[in-house]
Amino acid sequence: MQFAINVGLLIQQLPKSTINAAYSNQLVRCSSSPGANYRAACRGKSTADFVNKLKIVEEELDESIYFLELLEYFIPDFRSAIEKLIKEGNKLLAITVTSIKNTRMPKQK
Repeated sequence: MQFAINVGLLIQQLPKSTINAAYSNQLVRCSSSPGANYRAACRGKSTADFVNKLKIVEEELDESIYFLELLEYFIPDFRSAIEKLIKEGNKLLAITVTSIKNTRMPKQK
């Protein structure tokens, strides 16, 4: 949830333009999805359900990073703030991928 909040706070500060509006709208949607899907994964009905929901988290984080990179290109004045969010997104992505891999691994006896 904090990632979505941090992205939202950044978006509120961005200058108004056609590109910023389009990318920001998409970023609001994809950056809020990981938190919601993670919550759903925690209530998964099975291991497969848990992994499938985490895969959605992975995809949405990757998409969020993509749109942050686009904004970074078009709004260089916000580069520092955007880079922090990209780092945060990459950390969350790494945690998610590790969780998926660890869940898929057969347990050793």
